[in-house]
Amino acid sequence: MTAPQEDPVHFPPTVKLQCQTEDFRLRIPSIIARGSQIVANVITVTLTAGDATGRGEAIPSERYEESVESVLATIARVAPLIESKPDRAYLQTILPAGAARNAIDCALWDLEAKYTGVPAFQRAGLSPPQPVTTAVTIFLDSPEAMGASAGREAARPLLKVKFGGKDDEPRLRAVRAAAPAATLIVDANESWTVEELPAFLAVCQELGVQMVEQPLPAGADVALRDLDHSIPIYADESVHDRRTLAELRDRYDGVNVKLDKTGGLTEALALVTEAQALDFRIMVGCRACSSLALAPALLLAEFCDYVDLDGVLPLVQDRPDGLVYEGSIILPASPALWG
Repeated sequence: MTAPQEDPVHFPPTVKLQCQTEDFRLRIPSIIARGSQIVANVITVTLTAGDATGRGEAIPSERYEESVESVLATIARVAPLIESKPDRAYLQTILPAGAARNAIDCALWDLEAKYTGVPAFQRAGLSPPQPVTTAVTIFLDSPEAMGASAGREAARPLLKVKFGGKDDEPRLRAVRAAAPAATLIVDANESWTVEELPAFLAVCQELGVQMVEQPLPAGADVALRDLDHSIPIYADESVHDRRTLAELRDRYDGVNVKLDKTGGLTEALALVTEAQALDFRIMVGCRACSSLALAPALLLAEFCDYVDLDGVLPLVQDRPDGLVYEGSIILPASPALWG
């Protein structure tokens, strides 16, 4: 990563911020250990400066005590401040990490790119985006249903299997039997217990799983300090921004970076830099969302061992100018979408 262009953009004094909710219906339910959804409820921020418009999308998370209403209220509260000072560095000082800051931060990146004509990746000091391979999710269900789902996706090179605790061994065996050639990574979403962990990891090793994500609840993951394991374990719910990294060094091998957790691309880039300095492996992830939320996250792919940006694949309909998927390959975002 080269040095980002941190000089603030001098926008005209008439920057306007607008915010709205949008619903994207899913073709199949998104089921994980904490619940299910059939609609992705997203929040879109639009910033306008002269003839330039920037957009950002965020997805509130009940896991982190966010709701659509609370995120909308937070954005409305800071909107006058951002309109008077549309600056990403300033944004970091007035909002904590979370969905509200993510939507505004990504809209600012897009606005800067549109207003200056300099692409977001270049302003961030990144390499030009390249096509990348994404994981495709096998959502939590009965072993039989998950096996059938894996069979339909068996030609995919990388599958991410969602777990929920009980019946996870037969779930994994059904998926592996249905997709014998696929690389498997698994996400327990905090659903395993300390007592169950060794047995589950043994099954994962037997079946060739390459990575396990957040096996224990964030509040119980101190038990990972003394765990002898050969499969890399990544943090998701335990990691948010840079402040949460240091205490995880003796618990996890890698971290899952999500922009709704970091509060935008600005902090995500800083988190990646510090995580690399601490010898963490990196992945980038998402929830069910539109391509607008994935486009900025896609810029992190060059640093990642795993890219998990399939959030639009379950949607009935994406945004216009959305990301193009060729099988499991994601092509770089068009400027018409973002950045």
